[in-house]
Amino acid sequence: MSYFIIFIVIPAAVAIWGVSMYNQLVRNRNLAEEGWSGVDVQLKRRTDLIPNVIEAVKGYMTHERELLTKVTDLRSKSVTTKEIAEKGPLENALSRSLSSLFVVAENYPDLKANQNFLDLQKQLADIEDQIQLARRYYNGTVRNLNIMIESFPSNLIAKRFNFTKKEFFEIEASDGAVPSVKFK
Repeated sequence: MSYFIIFIVIPAAVAIWGVSMYNQLVRNRNLAEEGWSGVDVQLKRRTDLIPNVIEAVKGYMTHERELLTKVTDLRSKSVTTKEIAEKGPLENALSRSLSSLFVVAENYPDLKANQNFLDLQKQLADIEDQIQLARRYYNGTVRNLNIMIESFPSNLIAKRFNFTKKEFFEIEASDGAVPSVKFK
């Protein structure tokens, strides 16, 4: 009887445990991939909507093309400039130009009352909420997967079958500010 336990029951229990851990790892990996898919869909929706918002603004700001061009040019120069001495003045000029753009936008009451623009603005806010929800779900699934990959004894199975940790989808400290579109 003791040989039966040593040679049959214990290896069977270890095999069942290994299969169970492997299946949990696969499940968590698939949930994380599903979570990223949700984030990706919402980001695509936002990417598709933003040009419509910009076009709505441009349509009302027909006399402000020079300002829009200036903002675009300053942004391009700021991105490509690496020298701190040159970058500081460019960033200041860009900030002043953006402030001017927002001040000019406030001078267009028709834009603030335009139903299409208001609808686009509401859709953008809704998409931002959906991105945050999808991001939270994704980060939760990644947390669960990463815990299993790092925790003993499931890390033995994870290492054996090359499960790797996934990265969280986080906003960097420098990009932490919530983007806002203000048209008053």
